[in-house]
Amino acid sequence: MKPKEAQTPAIQVLERMFALLDVLAQHQDPVSLKALSEATGLHPSTAHRILNDLTLGRFVDRPEAGSYRLGMRMLELGNLVKARLDVRDAALPAMRELHKFTHQPVNLSVRQGDEIVYIERTYSERSGMQVVRAVGGRAPLHLTSVGKLFLASDDSLRVRAYATRTGLAGHTRNSLTEVGALERELAAVRQRGIARDDEELELGVRCMAAGIYDDQAKLVAGLSISAPADRLEEGWVVRLKETAAQISAALGYRG
Repeated sequence: MKPKEAQTPAIQVLERMFALLDVLAQHQDPVSLKALSEATGLHPSTAHRILNDLTLGRFVDRPEAGSYRLGMRMLELGNLVKARLDVRDAALPAMRELHKFTHQPVNLSVRQGDEIVYIERTYSERSGMQVVRAVGGRAPLHLTSVGKLFLASDDSLRVRAYATRTGLAGHTRNSLTEVGALERELAAVRQRGIARDDEELELGVRCMAAGIYDDQAKLVAGLSISAPADRLEEGWVVRLKETAAQISAALGYRG
C-alpha cells in the first residue's frame, strides 16, 4: 500500500521533470524531443507537455521547433544559490566580530527581484530588540538599508521602473513612498557609501548598511546593523564599512 501511495501524480510529474532536466544538463547543444523521449523513457507527448510547462517558467528554452536546452532561469537560480553560499561562508566570521562590537543584530541580505532576502543573522538577547524577520524573510527594497544599496546601483530608468511595479507602498509614516524622495535618498547613498533605514520598515528600528562586492566588482549582498531607534550609534559606520570591505576582499574584490 505504501509504494502505491508514494506514486501520486504530482510526484510522478516531478520525477519526469527532473529526468528531462538531467538529460538537458548533459548536453551543451539543444536536444531533440525524440532524443529526450528515448533517454528518459517518456512518451513523446508526455515529454512535450512537461517541456512546454518548463518553457513557460523559463527553466527550458526552445531555440527552434522540436529541440530544447536549459533556460536562463536555471542560470539565474544557480547564480543566486552560489552567491548566497559563498557570501555566507565568507561573511559569518566577520559578522560575529561585528556583533561583538555592537551587541546588536548584524544581518546579511541579498537581492531577489524587488525584495531583499535575509540569508544570515547574528544576534543575542542582549540587543534588547526582538528579531522580527528571520533568516529567509523578505522585505521591499525601498524600505530597507540593504535594499537601498541595490537600488542605488541601478540607473534612474530601473529605479523608476521599480517604483512603477511596486507602487512604493509604505509600512510606516517614515517610509519613502514618492519616487522623487527615493531618488534623493539614493543619491545620498551613492555619495556616502552606506544606506540607512530610519524606521521605514518598522517603527522603533533603525539600520545602517554597507555593500559587499565580488571579484567582478558586482554588488552581491549587503551587511547591515539593526538596533532600537535610540541605540543606533554613528560611530559604528567605520567598523561596518571595514567589515563589509573585509568580506568583499574574501570574495576576491580588489576595488
